Amino acid sequence: MICYQCGCNLSEHDFCTNCGADVALYKKIIYISNRFYNEGLERANVRDLTGAITSLRQSLKFNKNNVEARNLLGLVYFETGEVVAALSEWVISKNLRPKKNIADDYIDMIQTNQNRLDIINQTIKKYNQALTYCNQDSLDLAVIQLKKVLSLNPKFIRAHQLLALLYINNEEWEKAKRELTKCLEIDTNNIATLRYLKEVDEMLMPEEGVKNASRKQKKTEEIIKYQSGNETIIQSVNVKEGKGVTSLLNLGIGLVIGIAIAFFLILPARIQNARATIDDELRKVSEQSDAKTATIDEMQQQLDELMEKNSSLEQDLAAYMGTDGTLQSVDSLMKAAGAYLTNPEEVTVVADYLEEIQMGESEEENDTSEAFDNLYHTLLALVGPDVAESYYNDGYEAYRQENYEDAIPNLEKAFKYDATNGEALYNLANAYYRIGEEEKARAAYLQIIELFPGTEKASKSETFLEEMGNAE
Repeated sequence: MICYQCGCNLSEHDFCTNCGADVALYKKIIYISNRFYNEGLERANVRDLTGAITSLRQSLKFNKNNVEARNLLGLVYFETGEVVAALSEWVISKNLRPKKNIADDYIDMIQTNQNRLDIINQTIKKYNQALTYCNQDSLDLAVIQLKKVLSLNPKFIRAHQLLALLYINNEEWEKAKRELTKCLEIDTNNIATLRYLKEVDEMLMPEEGVKNASRKQKKTEEIIKYQSGNETIIQSVNVKEGKGVTSLLNLGIGLVIGIAIAFFLILPARIQNARATIDDELRKVSEQSDAKTATIDEMQQQLDELMEKNSSLEQDLAAYMGTDGTLQSVDSLMKAAGAYLTNPEEVTVVADYLEEIQMGESEEENDTSEAFDNLYHTLLALVGPDVAESYYNDGYEAYRQENYEDAIPNLEKAFKYDATNGEALYNLANAYYRIGEEEKARAAYLQIIELFPGTEKASKSETFLEEMGNAE
């Protein structure tokens, strides 16, 4: 244990032998944090993950820098399927102790495996989709999504619990109990799981009691008891009580009772069984239909995405191609070169043609030839200063007249053609600020500070940035 003030190792005394700080209370806090950590470790060893999470959180409340408790909490979260929460704890632990920290191995184990990352992302998306289906009352689709989630992450406790709730809603008690049993295998003391399991057991046990009661009732109905003096006579129902007319009368009564039993007991039971069979078949057909509907929806979504990409590509191709089938960029470059050779003084015309050419910000983004690039940059260098001056004059004049909407595009082009024109960039930032485009104004002021440090424009830009920050 080290001193919180000077970092020196502490002794058995209640003060630091190096700086003299009072560490009695500090030691108690650290001891309590370590005790909760040990308790969490013991609970985790017996798979009481819920209790372990509670103890480890208490440990971190007393000492947020307890790296071992934070790493163990991340492992417990990971074991319950909460990968995002686990990564959060490990990242915090890594920031607290950058070197010699096992959290590095845990993070690398997940981040270096692209397949595992994809599975985690799919699990989160499908679980959220299942919640959406539940909110939309599409419970069958939610069951399908949760089964996919559990096939990707079998230890995801929340998915098991939600699936069990859906089974309970459908009165499929055995399936619900299987899911809850899987939860208990992962976390033996999860309160929500135990509460759901108690409800399921209460629904399953009464059925056995009713069966036993019906068996006893059948046995008691097979015999008749009556008292004769001091003796109790037990007689079977099937014993003949007389002959002749009495026998015929009993036979008729028995026949009527048999028909009544067949009508009131056997026939309704068969009808109920037939209805149950039909309901099961309808449920299966409905599940198959919902599964096919979900598959069709996914395929339709993929088709829509492909059609959207195709439309975007067609638009890009149309932008590159001219009306006569030639490349528009090449055509615009040729027009710019022709205009410059014909009348070098009309630099704005050449600039208009050059602006029609779509050039990437880096060489990797351009698929044009070397000759094309050389001619483009040569023309840009020849007309750039004159074009920049022309645009700046027009933009500054509009800026002075407070016509900021017209000033902005001219000032932008002035700085584009002459990156050394700090006045154009400064007036552009002010114009953005005047029309309320604070984000663009902030970006322009920051660019002035970066490109023209130590100048009056940079100092004024810093003042404007401070005013914008105070206004927020």
